[in-house]
Amino acid sequence: MRIDLHCHSTASDGTDTPAGLMRAAAGAGLDVVALTDHDTTRGYAEALAALPDGLTLVTGAELSCRIDGVSLHLLAYLFDPEEPALLAERELVRDDRVPRAHAMIAKLNALGVPVTWEQVERIAAGGTVGRPHLASALVELGVVPTVSDAFTPEWLADGGRAFVDKHETDPLEAIRLVKDAGGVAVLAHPAAAKRGRTVPPDAIAAMAAAGLDGLEADHTEHDPATRTRLRGLAGELDLLVTGSSDYHGTRKTVALGENTTDPEVYGEIIRRATGAFPVPGTGGA
Repeated sequence: MRIDLHCHSTASDGTDTPAGLMRAAAGAGLDVVALTDHDTTRGYAEALAALPDGLTLVTGAELSCRIDGVSLHLLAYLFDPEEPALLAERELVRDDRVPRAHAMIAKLNALGVPVTWEQVERIAAGGTVGRPHLASALVELGVVPTVSDAFTPEWLADGGRAFVDKHETDPLEAIRLVKDAGGVAVLAHPAAAKRGRTVPPDAIAAMAAAGLDGLEADHTEHDPATRTRLRGLAGELDLLVTGSSDYHGTRKTVALGENTTDPEVYGEIIRRATGAFPVPGTGGA
């Protein structure tokens, strides 16, 4: 089985529609794919309707969190998407993204970059607005050559010249919300240093004590030594180890299935979940 548990669609900051993502996942030879858009499950219904035969869809979301001044992302799997407390928190985080984007646009304008809200809104195309959409605007304007080049201290990285904070959930609270909604919580790309400061081991240990289920060790932004270190930490803390592409379509140069999760780990995620269950495709349109 080929299992990719971290993918984005146009419901947040990917470039494939949810339906297009399902077709691409099948075309890439995946057996299981998780749709993990930022702070939303709005793409799930479309993905489910288009789910091809032979591909299984996992409900998911990537939750925006912050601990001790460090931003981090928590992957939530197989939770009840209508559970009121987790739904309210996702909406709070998502709604704060719009004023934050306006504030970042103002900072960019002050730096001489003529980006506009209309441009960012067009790029987002109805998805949850985030820094990748601003980064794409900088690429369109010729300010940086790629989206990744926008995530530097000069521009959009944490603490960068155009960075603005947004509401982010305390990860210990986020873990509680996910578990209360019947879900499974995995810390996404915990050592992706290019994004800014990373979560220290003691904070990960606190998250494990609060019910964290796993670490996403196999990720495109983790080199082999980092993956080995994270596997060791996961072993010390009795955490599952996952691998995923963090696919964003053409917005990032990473392929579906570039990293995958072991079938036994996937089976354990299913075993722990009570909020939702994977849905096998039966030939969606």
